[in-house]
Amino acid sequence: MTNQTNTHAIPAALAPMAGFTDSVFRKICTELGAKYTVSEMISAVAMTMGDSKTAELAKITEGEAPVVLQIFGHDPAIMARAADMLLSGNYKGCSYAALPAGIDINMGCPVKKIVTSGDGSALMKNIALAREITARVAEACAKYNTPLSVKFRLGWDENSIIAPQFAAEIAAAGAQKITLHTRTREQMYAPSADPDQTRIVAKALANSGNGHVILVGNGDIESYADARKYIDNGCSEVSVGRGALGDPWIFSALSDPENFIPPTTAERKALVIRFVEEVVELKGEVVGIRESRGRAAHFIKGMRGSAKIRDRLNHANTLSEFVSVLGDIE
Repeated sequence: MTNQTNTHAIPAALAPMAGFTDSVFRKICTELGAKYTVSEMISAVAMTMGDSKTAELAKITEGEAPVVLQIFGHDPAIMARAADMLLSGNYKGCSYAALPAGIDINMGCPVKKIVTSGDGSALMKNIALAREITARVAEACAKYNTPLSVKFRLGWDENSIIAPQFAAEIAAAGAQKITLHTRTREQMYAPSADPDQTRIVAKALANSGNGHVILVGNGDIESYADARKYIDNGCSEVSVGRGALGDPWIFSALSDPENFIPPTTAERKALVIRFVEEVVELKGEVVGIRESRGRAAHFIKGMRGSAKIRDRLNHANTLSEFVSVLGDIE
Protein backbone atom coordinates (compact mmCIF):
# COMPACT_ATOMS: atom_id res chain seq x y z
CA MET A 1 0.00 0.00 0.00
CA THR A 2 1.49 3.34 -1.00
CA ASN A 3 1.11 6.83 0.38
CA GLN A 4 -1.82 8.74 -1.12
CA THR A 5 -1.81 12.40 -2.12
CA ASN A 6 -4.61 14.86 -2.91
CA THR A 7 -7.22 12.47 -1.55
CA HIS A 8 -10.05 12.63 0.94
CA ALA A 9 -10.67 10.46 3.97
CA ILE A 10 -13.03 7.55 3.43
CA PRO A 11 -15.06 6.33 6.43
CA ALA A 12 -14.34 2.61 6.76
CA ALA A 13 -15.63 -0.13 9.04
CA LEU A 14 -14.23 -3.55 9.82
CA ALA A 15 -16.58 -6.10 8.27
CA PRO A 16 -17.74 -9.09 10.33
CA MET A 17 -15.82 -12.31 9.70
CA ALA A 18 -16.44 -15.49 11.67
CA GLY A 19 -13.27 -16.62 13.42
CA PHE A 20 -11.48 -13.33 12.80
CA THR A 21 -13.27 -10.27 14.15
CA ASP A 22 -12.94 -11.02 17.84
CA SER A 23 -12.40 -8.27 20.40
CA VAL A 24 -8.60 -8.33 20.00
CA PHE A 25 -8.68 -7.68 16.27
CA ARG A 26 -11.54 -5.20 16.57
CA LYS A 27 -9.54 -3.15 19.07
CA ILE A 28 -6.47 -3.09 16.80
CA CYS A 29 -8.53 -1.94 13.81
CA THR A 30 -10.20 0.77 15.89
CA GLU A 31 -6.81 2.07 17.02
CA LEU A 32 -5.65 2.18 13.40
CA GLY A 33 -8.59 4.24 12.18
CA ALA A 34 -11.67 2.06 11.64
CA LYS A 35 -14.81 4.18 12.06
CA TYR A 36 -16.47 1.24 13.81
CA THR A 37 -16.15 -2.54 13.86
CA VAL A 38 -18.73 -5.31 13.54
CA SER A 39 -18.77 -8.46 15.66
CA GLU A 40 -18.66 -12.01 14.41
CA MET A 41 -22.10 -13.39 13.51
CA ILE A 42 -24.24 -14.03 16.59
CA SER A 43 -26.98 -16.65 16.33
CA ALA A 44 -30.32 -15.28 17.51
CA VAL A 45 -31.57 -18.80 18.16
CA ALA A 46 -28.52 -19.72 20.24
CA MET A 47 -28.91 -16.49 22.20
CA THR A 48 -32.50 -17.19 23.14
CA MET A 49 -31.51 -20.70 24.22
CA GLY A 50 -28.95 -19.27 26.63
CA ASP A 51 -25.82 -20.62 24.93
CA SER A 52 -22.78 -19.39 26.89
CA LYS A 53 -20.36 -19.50 23.94
CA THR A 54 -22.66 -17.23 21.97
CA ALA A 55 -22.66 -14.73 24.84
CA GLU A 56 -18.87 -14.52 24.52
CA LEU A 57 -19.25 -13.35 20.91
CA ALA A 58 -21.35 -10.39 22.05
CA LYS A 59 -18.95 -9.04 24.66
CA ILE A 60 -17.49 -5.59 24.08
CA THR A 61 -14.19 -5.03 25.87
CA GLU A 62 -12.35 -1.94 26.98
CA GLY A 63 -10.91 0.22 24.21
CA GLU A 64 -12.67 -1.28 21.19
CA ALA A 65 -15.79 0.88 20.88
CA PRO A 66 -17.71 1.66 18.73
CA VAL A 67 -18.82 -1.92 18.04
CA VAL A 68 -21.90 -2.99 16.10
CA LEU A 69 -23.28 -6.43 17.00
CA GLN A 70 -24.38 -8.59 14.07
CA ILE A 71 -27.16 -11.17 14.47
CA PHE A 72 -28.48 -13.82 12.11
CA GLY A 73 -31.60 -15.93 11.92
CA HIS A 74 -34.88 -16.17 10.02
CA ASP A 75 -37.62 -15.97 12.66
CA PRO A 76 -38.80 -12.35 13.08
CA ALA A 77 -39.85 -12.79 16.72
CA ILE A 78 -36.60 -14.50 17.73
CA MET A 79 -34.52 -11.92 15.88
CA ALA A 80 -36.36 -9.08 17.63
CA ARG A 81 -35.93 -10.77 20.99
CA ALA A 82 -32.19 -11.25 20.37
CA ALA A 83 -31.79 -7.57 19.51
CA ASP A 84 -33.67 -6.60 22.67
CA MET A 85 -31.47 -8.90 24.78
CA LEU A 86 -28.32 -7.33 23.38
CA LEU A 87 -29.51 -3.76 23.80
CA SER A 88 -31.14 -4.13 27.22
CA GLY A 89 -28.10 -5.75 28.78
CA ASN A 90 -30.26 -8.65 29.96
CA TYR A 91 -28.13 -11.30 28.33
CA LYS A 92 -26.50 -13.61 30.84
CA GLY A 93 -22.78 -14.06 30.28
CA CYS A 94 -22.43 -10.93 28.17
CA SER A 95 -20.80 -7.71 29.37
CA TYR A 96 -20.09 -4.35 27.78
CA ALA A 97 -17.31 -1.87 28.41
CA ALA A 98 -19.35 0.34 26.08
CA LEU A 99 -22.88 -0.05 24.78
CA PRO A 100 -23.37 -1.50 21.27
CA ALA A 101 -23.14 1.20 18.61
CA GLY A 102 -25.79 -0.57 16.56
CA ILE A 103 -27.39 -3.84 15.54
CA ASP A 104 -26.67 -5.37 12.14
CA ILE A 105 -28.72 -8.12 10.50
CA ASN A 106 -26.82 -10.60 8.35
CA MET A 107 -28.71 -11.38 5.17
CA GLY A 108 -25.59 -12.00 3.12
CA CYS A 109 -23.63 -14.95 4.52
CA PRO A 110 -23.25 -17.49 1.67
CA VAL A 111 -21.96 -20.44 3.73
CA LYS A 112 -23.94 -23.64 3.10
CA LYS A 113 -24.76 -24.46 6.73
CA ILE A 114 -26.17 -20.94 7.16
CA VAL A 115 -28.29 -20.76 4.02
CA THR A 116 -29.65 -24.32 4.39
CA SER A 117 -31.14 -23.20 7.70
CA GLY A 118 -32.88 -20.32 5.92
CA ASP A 119 -30.49 -17.70 7.26
CA GLY A 120 -27.98 -15.33 5.65
CA SER A 121 -28.26 -15.10 1.87
CA ALA A 122 -31.28 -17.41 1.87
CA LEU A 123 -33.37 -14.43 3.02
CA MET A 124 -32.81 -12.78 -0.35
CA LYS A 125 -35.13 -15.42 -1.76
CA ASN A 126 -37.96 -14.20 0.45
CA ILE A 127 -38.23 -10.42 0.42
CA ALA A 128 -41.45 -10.42 2.46
CA LEU A 129 -39.78 -12.35 5.29
CA ALA A 130 -36.64 -10.20 5.09
CA ARG A 131 -38.77 -7.10 5.38
CA GLU A 132 -40.69 -8.48 8.38
CA ILE A 133 -37.47 -9.38 10.18
CA THR A 134 -36.11 -5.91 9.53
CA ALA A 135 -39.29 -4.25 10.78
CA ARG A 136 -39.40 -6.29 13.99
CA VAL A 137 -35.74 -5.72 14.78
CA ALA A 138 -36.12 -2.02 13.93
CA GLU A 139 -38.86 -1.78 16.56
CA ALA A 140 -36.54 -3.33 19.15
CA CYS A 141 -33.71 -0.95 18.21
CA ALA A 142 -36.02 2.08 18.39
CA LYS A 143 -36.74 1.32 22.06
CA TYR A 144 -33.09 1.96 22.81
CA ASN A 145 -32.51 4.67 20.19
CA THR A 146 -29.96 2.39 18.52
CA PRO A 147 -29.43 2.37 14.74
CA LEU A 148 -30.16 -0.71 12.65
CA SER A 149 -28.18 -1.83 9.61
CA VAL A 150 -28.66 -4.77 7.25
CA LYS A 151 -26.04 -6.51 5.16
CA PHE A 152 -26.84 -8.46 2.00
CA ARG A 153 -25.53 -9.36 -1.46
CA LEU A 154 -26.47 -8.56 -5.05
CA GLY A 155 -28.76 -11.57 -5.19
CA TRP A 156 -28.70 -15.35 -5.15
CA ASP A 157 -27.05 -15.74 -8.55
CA GLU A 158 -26.42 -13.77 -11.75
CA ASN A 159 -29.98 -14.43 -12.87
CA SER A 160 -31.50 -12.93 -9.72
CA ILE A 161 -29.81 -9.59 -9.11
CA ILE A 162 -32.43 -8.10 -6.79
CA ALA A 163 -30.27 -5.79 -4.65
CA PRO A 164 -31.97 -2.54 -5.82
CA GLN A 165 -35.47 -3.76 -4.96
CA PHE A 166 -34.26 -5.52 -1.84
CA ALA A 167 -32.52 -2.38 -0.60
CA ALA A 168 -35.65 -0.26 -1.08
CA GLU A 169 -37.79 -2.79 0.82
CA ILE A 170 -35.30 -3.12 3.67
CA ALA A 171 -34.97 0.65 3.97
CA ALA A 172 -38.74 1.06 4.03
CA ALA A 173 -38.91 -1.51 6.84
CA GLY A 174 -36.64 0.58 9.07
CA ALA A 175 -32.99 -0.02 8.25
CA GLN A 176 -30.95 3.16 8.61
CA LYS A 177 -27.86 1.74 6.97
CA ILE A 178 -27.34 -0.87 4.26
CA THR A 179 -24.11 -2.71 3.55
CA LEU A 180 -23.95 -4.20 0.08
CA HIS A 181 -21.48 -7.00 -0.61
CA THR A 182 -21.12 -6.72 -4.38
CA ARG A 183 -21.13 -10.43 -5.16
CA THR A 184 -23.97 -12.92 -5.49
CA ARG A 185 -24.41 -15.83 -3.11
CA GLU A 186 -23.37 -18.18 -5.92
CA GLN A 187 -20.04 -16.36 -6.23
CA MET A 188 -19.27 -16.90 -2.54
CA TYR A 189 -15.94 -15.04 -2.17
CA ALA A 190 -14.54 -15.71 -5.63
CA PRO A 191 -13.29 -12.80 -7.76
CA SER A 192 -14.51 -10.35 -8.55
CA ALA A 193 -16.73 -7.97 -6.62
CA ASP A 194 -18.56 -5.35 -8.70
CA PRO A 195 -18.50 -1.86 -7.11
CA ASP A 196 -20.45 -0.43 -10.07
CA GLN A 197 -23.56 -2.17 -8.75
CA THR A 198 -23.71 0.19 -5.77
CA ARG A 199 -24.63 3.06 -8.08
CA ILE A 200 -27.80 1.21 -9.12
CA VAL A 201 -28.69 0.48 -5.49
CA ALA A 202 -28.06 4.09 -4.46
CA LYS A 203 -30.41 5.22 -7.24
CA ALA A 204 -33.07 2.74 -6.14
CA LEU A 205 -32.88 4.05 -2.57
CA ALA A 206 -33.24 7.63 -3.78
CA ASN A 207 -36.15 6.80 -6.09
CA SER A 208 -37.98 5.01 -3.28
CA GLY A 209 -37.72 8.02 -1.00
CA ASN A 210 -35.01 6.44 1.11
CA GLY A 211 -32.04 8.45 -0.08
CA HIS A 212 -31.24 9.26 3.56
CA VAL A 213 -30.27 5.63 4.21
CA ILE A 214 -26.49 5.24 4.43
CA LEU A 215 -25.09 2.91 1.76
CA VAL A 216 -21.90 1.04 2.59
CA GLY A 217 -19.85 -0.76 -0.06
CA ASN A 218 -18.17 -4.09 0.64
CA GLY A 219 -16.10 -6.51 -1.41
CA ASP A 220 -12.46 -6.71 -2.59
CA ILE A 221 -11.26 -3.58 -0.79
CA GLU A 222 -7.51 -3.82 -0.35
CA SER A 223 -6.44 -0.24 -1.07
CA TYR A 224 -7.56 3.38 -1.17
CA ALA A 225 -8.24 3.03 -4.90
CA ASP A 226 -10.52 0.05 -4.27
CA ALA A 227 -12.49 1.96 -1.64
CA ARG A 228 -12.72 5.04 -3.87
CA LYS A 229 -14.62 3.02 -6.49
CA TYR A 230 -17.44 2.49 -4.01
CA ILE A 231 -17.54 6.14 -2.96
CA ASP A 232 -17.61 7.24 -6.60
CA ASN A 233 -20.55 4.89 -7.16
CA GLY A 234 -22.78 6.37 -4.49
CA CYS A 235 -21.60 4.89 -1.19
CA SER A 236 -20.99 7.05 1.88
CA GLU A 237 -18.79 4.48 3.61
CA VAL A 238 -16.99 1.21 2.95
CA SER A 239 -16.65 -1.99 4.93
CA VAL A 240 -13.33 -3.83 4.75
CA GLY A 241 -13.16 -7.57 5.37
CA ARG A 242 -10.40 -9.87 4.15
CA GLY A 243 -8.32 -6.91 3.02
CA ALA A 244 -7.76 -6.03 6.68
CA LEU A 245 -6.79 -9.48 7.98
CA GLY A 246 -3.07 -9.02 7.55
CA ASP A 247 -3.19 -5.30 6.94
CA PRO A 248 -5.24 -3.45 9.58
CA TRP A 249 -3.22 -0.39 8.57
CA ILE A 250 -5.63 -0.09 5.65
CA PHE A 251 -7.87 1.86 8.03
CA SER A 252 -5.10 4.40 8.55
CA ALA A 253 -4.67 4.66 4.78
CA LEU A 254 -8.39 5.31 4.34
CA SER A 255 -8.95 7.62 7.31
CA ASP A 256 -5.88 9.80 6.72
CA PRO A 257 -4.65 9.07 3.19
CA GLU A 258 -2.54 12.19 2.77
CA ASN A 259 -0.40 11.43 5.80
CA PHE A 260 -0.36 7.65 5.69
CA ILE A 261 3.03 5.96 5.75
CA PRO A 262 3.08 2.16 5.31
CA PRO A 263 4.29 0.22 8.36
CA THR A 264 7.87 -0.95 8.55
CA THR A 265 8.75 -4.61 8.99
CA ALA A 266 9.54 -3.87 12.63
CA GLU A 267 6.10 -2.31 13.13
CA ARG A 268 4.36 -5.25 11.47
CA LYS A 269 6.36 -7.66 13.58
CA ALA A 270 5.54 -5.80 16.79
CA LEU A 271 1.83 -5.76 16.01
CA VAL A 272 1.55 -9.44 15.18
CA ILE A 273 3.35 -10.33 18.43
CA ARG A 274 0.99 -8.08 20.38
CA PHE A 275 -1.96 -9.62 18.57
CA VAL A 276 -0.99 -13.18 19.48
CA GLU A 277 -0.25 -12.26 23.10
CA GLU A 278 -3.67 -10.65 23.49
CA VAL A 279 -5.48 -13.55 21.82
CA VAL A 280 -3.78 -15.93 24.26
CA GLU A 281 -4.71 -13.66 27.16
CA LEU A 282 -8.32 -13.67 26.00
CA LYS A 283 -8.73 -17.34 25.10
CA GLY A 284 -6.01 -19.19 26.94
CA GLU A 285 -2.75 -20.59 25.58
CA VAL A 286 -4.03 -23.79 23.95
CA VAL A 287 -6.94 -22.20 22.08
CA GLY A 288 -5.14 -18.91 21.53
CA ILE A 289 -2.10 -20.50 19.86
CA ARG A 290 -4.25 -22.81 17.76
CA GLU A 291 -6.32 -19.88 16.48
CA SER A 292 -3.30 -17.65 15.98
CA ARG A 293 -1.44 -19.91 13.57
CA GLY A 294 -3.53 -19.10 10.53
CA ARG A 295 -4.32 -15.56 11.62
CA ALA A 296 -0.67 -14.60 12.17
CA ALA A 297 0.10 -15.94 8.69
CA HIS A 298 -1.98 -13.10 7.22
CA PHE A 299 0.24 -10.52 8.96
CA ILE A 300 3.52 -11.96 7.70
CA LYS A 301 2.39 -12.67 4.13
CA GLY A 302 4.90 -11.25 1.66
CA MET A 303 7.70 -10.86 4.19
CA ARG A 304 11.06 -12.43 3.47
CA GLY A 305 11.08 -16.06 4.57
CA SER A 306 7.38 -16.01 5.44
CA ALA A 307 6.80 -19.58 4.16
CA LYS A 308 9.37 -21.02 6.57
CA ILE A 309 8.06 -18.83 9.38
CA ARG A 310 4.52 -20.14 8.79
CA ASP A 311 5.73 -23.72 8.95
CA ARG A 312 7.51 -23.07 12.24
CA LEU A 313 4.42 -21.34 13.65
CA ASN A 314 2.37 -24.42 12.83
CA HIS A 315 4.66 -26.44 15.08
CA ALA A 316 4.75 -23.95 17.97
CA ASN A 317 2.61 -25.01 20.92
CA THR A 318 3.31 -22.34 23.51
CA LEU A 319 3.21 -18.56 23.52
CA SER A 320 6.94 -18.31 24.17
CA GLU A 321 7.67 -20.58 21.18
CA PHE A 322 5.29 -18.63 19.00
CA VAL A 323 6.77 -15.25 19.92
CA SER A 324 10.29 -16.61 19.45
CA VAL A 325 9.48 -17.67 15.91
CA LEU A 326 7.91 -14.30 15.09
CA GLY A 327 10.98 -12.61 16.53
CA ASP A 328 13.09 -14.18 13.79
CA ILE A 329 11.29 -12.21 11.08
CA GLU A 330 13.78 -9.93 9.35
